[in-house]
Amino acid sequence: MMGDASVSRKLDLKVGDWVVVRPGEEILVTLDANARFEELPFMPQMLQRCGKKFRVRKRAHKLCDTAFGSGGRQMTDAVFLDDSRCDGEAYGGCEMRCTIVWKEAWLRRADANTSESPSAPLDRLETLVRTATRRSSLSQTPSEPLYICQATQLPAATKPLPWWKPGQYVEDYRSGNVALSDIVARLAFLLYAELVATGVGFGSAFRWIYDKIQSVRGGEPYPVRPGHLPGGGPTPSVNLGLKVGEFVRVKSGDEILATVDEFLVNRGMGFHAEMMPYCGKTFRVTQRLRKIINEKTGQLRELKNSCLVLEGADCHGGCTRPLSCPRACPPYWREIWLERVDARAAPSLSASGSESAEVVIQQ
Repeated sequence: MMGDASVSRKLDLKVGDWVVVRPGEEILVTLDANARFEELPFMPQMLQRCGKKFRVRKRAHKLCDTAFGSGGRQMTDAVFLDDSRCDGEAYGGCEMRCTIVWKEAWLRRADANTSESPSAPLDRLETLVRTATRRSSLSQTPSEPLYICQATQLPAATKPLPWWKPGQYVEDYRSGNVALSDIVARLAFLLYAELVATGVGFGSAFRWIYDKIQSVRGGEPYPVRPGHLPGGGPTPSVNLGLKVGEFVRVKSGDEILATVDEFLVNRGMGFHAEMMPYCGKTFRVTQRLRKIINEKTGQLRELKNSCLVLEGADCHGGCTRPLSCPRACPPYWREIWLERVDARAAPSLSASGSESAEVVIQQ
């Protein structure tokens, strides 16, 4: 096992390219004793994809830090593939469904006519990656293990990426991740958001001006707003008894802001700006979350208050840093932010189950 630059294969993949996941024996030589390549783990969920063909969904050159909230993080020679999320089976049933990052060293180029050659997992590789899912620590017990996955390792597998570094936006466009018009629009919004944040008492006025212009243009209102309740105080809850498969409509921004404190938190869960564009839209409930891994510690935690995932309502990095993050993390929704919709009255949805596969903050 090597796990160093000597086995690195730079493919310079772009959105829409076809790839085949390398067989187990070729992946094994890229990994160190902790089943990592450049500090990024190869996880058990990835074994079943060896020999199979996929298309590149996005290039993973920059990611958001959901563990420590440090902002943008830079990664090298990595991509996201279609239909590639972690199922949590090897991590105590974690239900986060993170998008899996694939290093180019684990892939080879293909085309639409390339045939697949799936194979049974290599025993040595499977043993290595399954053993590497748990942290070696005297403080943990078999009933409460500390897990290691790509989400917990992301800070170690990346380096800080300031928002003002121009190369990331060149790569956004060159890779096919983001259209040029969207890059310009999102940068313009970020600069305006800086003006609002440093407006010396004029933040409300700047938001009002933004909303007026957007109402004329048919765009989204300003998405970054404080909640209506005092910080640290109680926040309301509602139990609608929603089930997977039901349709819901996301309430208006003002209705949701009335349920969160000034820090946009409801019972420990945040409502962030990337969720605002989904207000007023209809989605199908795909998941009720109860267990997630704490990305800082690796501990599997059971949520005190369950929350929901909506199909197609992923984060697209339209107005938070790093801009145009390609991770497509699914935001979590409190039931008080939703209202049930009769399936017969729901709008016709796309094949992916959402009204819109991607939401862009219109400028």
